[in-house]
Amino acid sequence: MQNFLKINDKDNVVVALVPISQGEEILVEWDGRKKTVTAGQDIPAGHKMAICDIKKGGEVIKYGYRIGNATEDIKEGEWIHTHNIKTALGELLDYTYEPVPVEEKRTEDVTFQGFQRPDGKVGVRNEIWIIPTVGCVNNVATAIAREANAFVKGSVEEVIAFPHPYGCSQMGDDQEHTRTILADLINHPNAGGVLVLGLGCENSNIDVLKSYIGEYDENRVKFLVAQECEDEIVQAVEIIKGLIDYAAGFEREPISVSRLVVGMKCGGSDGLSGITANPLVGQFSDLLISKGGTTILTEVPEMFGAETILMNRCADEALFEKTVALINDFKNYFKSHNQTIYENPSPGNKKGGISTLEDKSLGCTQKSGSAQVKGVLAYGETVKTPGLNLLSAPGNDLVAATALAAAGAHIVLFTTGRGTPFASPVPTMKISTNSGLAGRKSNWIDFNAGVLVEGSTMAEETKKLFDYVVEVASGKQVCSEAAGFHDMAIFKQGVTL
Repeated sequence: MQNFLKINDKDNVVVALVPISQGEEILVEWDGRKKTVTAGQDIPAGHKMAICDIKKGGEVIKYGYRIGNATEDIKEGEWIHTHNIKTALGELLDYTYEPVPVEEKRTEDVTFQGFQRPDGKVGVRNEIWIIPTVGCVNNVATAIAREANAFVKGSVEEVIAFPHPYGCSQMGDDQEHTRTILADLINHPNAGGVLVLGLGCENSNIDVLKSYIGEYDENRVKFLVAQECEDEIVQAVEIIKGLIDYAAGFEREPISVSRLVVGMKCGGSDGLSGITANPLVGQFSDLLISKGGTTILTEVPEMFGAETILMNRCADEALFEKTVALINDFKNYFKSHNQTIYENPSPGNKKGGISTLEDKSLGCTQKSGSAQVKGVLAYGETVKTPGLNLLSAPGNDLVAATALAAAGAHIVLFTTGRGTPFASPVPTMKISTNSGLAGRKSNWIDFNAGVLVEGSTMAEETKKLFDYVVEVASGKQVCSEAAGFHDMAIFKQGVTL
């Protein structure tokens, strides 16, 4: 196994794949020739080493792009990290649409075993969901799910409650976001039946929420107001028995992967994120899109510094303008709260070798593959156009994964270099960037991309990941599902009354 990687010919750094000791020599290509570079310090795995002298103020290049500027003179062989590099990014920028040619490939269709719904949608799960309209009934919803699971039968897999702290004492966008996300989940095809559980006096009560839900199948969606019944748990369990009877009528059947919608998100990163797991998900995205499927990329703050790569892959200028607004609206959100737009990555990211937001973003956007951007979605908006879509949501893991589910994702692919056990309303597959994490946390990790720096090829692992996603879409549980984890979180921005 090679102990380092130079990602792009233009790079003036290499990434250590294993710890490189001070005094250790590596043979690397630079400026058209082979040269020996001696490590001036110990370089941790995932971290960067200079392969030439970089003057103070000079650009540090990784992935073929600038990831920041040197804050001091950096000698060849020195460790590059937060102590000697800083972001080179500004605030609001002007952008010009400079489209790049994107080859649109078509490959043979594949089917998964899913659930065809009467409204034309398809699901990869046949669950009963309990959606509280307000946080006041969270514990009631959880108690209902616990009791109702005793009555699960046939193709119905589980009764799940999705508690959240909102639905009342909210104003403006926060209130709209809550109502929109709840309605999106109520309409999600992974749920064969839904009980909407209200309190009765909340702002986002059932009568208000119905206008956001739109037309619905009365056999599939039921409503209960807790203040209007003597024992809401007993009554709810009886309602859910009927929903189970209804949902048990659905059976898995072959469905084209062109109907599959997959969300893409990354969590705590390390220096291998942009080398293994994120590019692998990008290759998966291209492959699914080549079969007519759909992928959704989110976490807008982690596009900062790499946004022009996405902008110039927009299918037309109207989508380019929507992407510019996507980026600038999020920057203005930061500014309106007096927060730094280009805040450094989290402590876990830094420990793993990520030094600047550009470093993080250029690795994150690898998940988008090479396809054209065909859609740009506001927070809470559902996907309408097949192909690669961009979704407005923050980087927070739970909020972003919930937003992907609400947008219509059947499954979320979640890459991580640090590991996390969390779930979302839909199957959330954890893809590790390194084999150490995969071996240490096998109860969290579903797929190991770390083998890409251990001899396995991208083509081999892309096929394995695609086949695994088809298995999950056909009913195979991911680790968080097997553990019984189901999370959701709604984006809060404003005042709580």
